[in-house]
Amino acid sequence: MSEPAKHSLPVLNNGVTRRTMLKGAGATLGAAAFAAAIAPITQWAKETSVDEFLQQHYKELDGDDLDRVIKRLEAEAKQNYGADVTINDYRPAPNTQFAYALNLSICIGCRRCAEACHHENNHDRATSNSYIRVLEMDKGSMNLEHGKVDYDHPVPADDKFYMPVQCQQCENAPCVNVCPVEATWQEEDGIVVVDYNWCIGCRYCEAACPYHARRFNWKKPEIPTAEVNPDQGYLSNRIRPQGVVEKCTFCLHRTRQGKLPACLEACPTGARVFGNVLDPESEIRYVLDNKRVFVLKEELGTKPRFFYFFDE
Repeated sequence: MSEPAKHSLPVLNNGVTRRTMLKGAGATLGAAAFAAAIAPITQWAKETSVDEFLQQHYKELDGDDLDRVIKRLEAEAKQNYGADVTINDYRPAPNTQFAYALNLSICIGCRRCAEACHHENNHDRATSNSYIRVLEMDKGSMNLEHGKVDYDHPVPADDKFYMPVQCQQCENAPCVNVCPVEATWQEEDGIVVVDYNWCIGCRYCEAACPYHARRFNWKKPEIPTAEVNPDQGYLSNRIRPQGVVEKCTFCLHRTRQGKLPACLEACPTGARVFGNVLDPESEIRYVLDNKRVFVLKEELGTKPRFFYFFDE
């Protein structure tokens, strides 16, 4: 059935619609490659309503439009998961620049942070997805490619240390630079976000991220009603649809309200430090000013806001 004539497709700032972008990709890649690349998108499109497909970019929604979108998403959560959820639009606070630091000397590799992330952010239960990977590393080595994520022995193990890796919230974010439809960007408080209703699932951002910090929803997330986290943010932990790329947002639905990230609260050793670097009295400022911190893959010039340090 053809689309009603009164509708027009949302247009990006550069005049490109999602439809013309997909047509351009097809001409560039060739028929076979393009068919393989958009296979997840075609499945997603079958379950996409006209209202969702015609929705404007988050930055272009006025207050009334955003309210209507949120009401629709809340109703969909009730229909699809049987859960009563509340979705809010949490905006950055003024004079705030968030950063994270992790003390590798006391991380024991228990992966409670990853489990907390899994539940807080409404991840698919079947895949045990999380935005956090905990690498088991040989002491004296910093080769991330040799880190193990599938260790199944008691921790901490002798001669090993543990390095959780998640979105680094880069100031010069490669994922943002490659997005062809401007579905991802960095906000004023330093958090890189995604408009999940604008993402077309091309996965360019996933390929561009040097930290393996983005996840693609190959199928509709499976979450039992009783396990749905009902306190959700539009740009953070609302249940993402099939066919989009998702990522850590420093739990902005919590941190922009003065709370701590779920992964930090779950850490049993106090290895995680989070806060506003513009606050001279904050714990994160103390760490950055007094510890020998480092960032991953500094040579790439991504300028992460996620720091690591050792006590010794």
